Amino acid sequence: MVSGQRILLVAAEPREFDGLLRFCTGVRKVKWAVDWGRSGECEGRQFWMVANGAGAARAGRAVEVAYAECRPEAIVSMGFCGALDPALKIGDVLVATGVGGGPADSRLRAQLPALQFAHTGVVASIDHVAQTATEKASLWASGASVVEMEAAGVAERTAAHGIPFFCVKSVTDLAGQSFVTDFNKALLSSGHFGTIRILASALRNPGKAFPELFRLRNSCRMATRTLGEFIAGCRF
Repeated sequence: MVSGQRILLVAAEPREFDGLLRFCTGVRKVKWAVDWGRSGECEGRQFWMVANGAGAARAGRAVEVAYAECRPEAIVSMGFCGALDPALKIGDVLVATGVGGGPADSRLRAQLPALQFAHTGVVASIDHVAQTATEKASLWASGASVVEMEAAGVAERTAAHGIPFFCVKSVTDLAGQSFVTDFNKALLSSGHFGTIRILASALRNPGKAFPELFRLRNSCRMATRTLGEFIAGCRF
């Protein structure tokens, strides 16, 4: 890696960067047309971190805005994901070999960072939260190992700029896990999950939904920690 390499990291939510920010120095807010943005230095590299809400379209717009501002040398789609591979556990980090989940020839390829890692596979990047174990099993049968909502948008815009694309995700829910809470109904047009809508959904089955939300909060904390540790040690 060349010292001072400029890397853009794109996620859906600011909390997905919590683990990485612990390793960054000189962290500053960036005033770009995205929901959230920070810059910082990590091991001789310049990181730009942006979060612009859930979904490929919002992630793609974040790439366009950030690219115009900072001209990165590589772009990384990073953040949380759901496991499709039954062997994956909470907090496991997966490095993508491709993004899509359909036939191999329709997948967008991803490069591999120079770091040892345990898990690689295809990321299924879809337009909604995979709510049920049944849907996850179907995506697993299609050849994908994890599922999320932003990587396709990041990959497409990165390819248009002709620079290296990487995708690193950390598991927050298991392949056999279905959600009681309806996160798709809680997703607002802003690309963020509405707290009131999540609570309204949870109140329909509080005995199961509130313990589920508590477990998910803890899973996200573990996932952002392992993700931050991995990214901080990567050489893209």
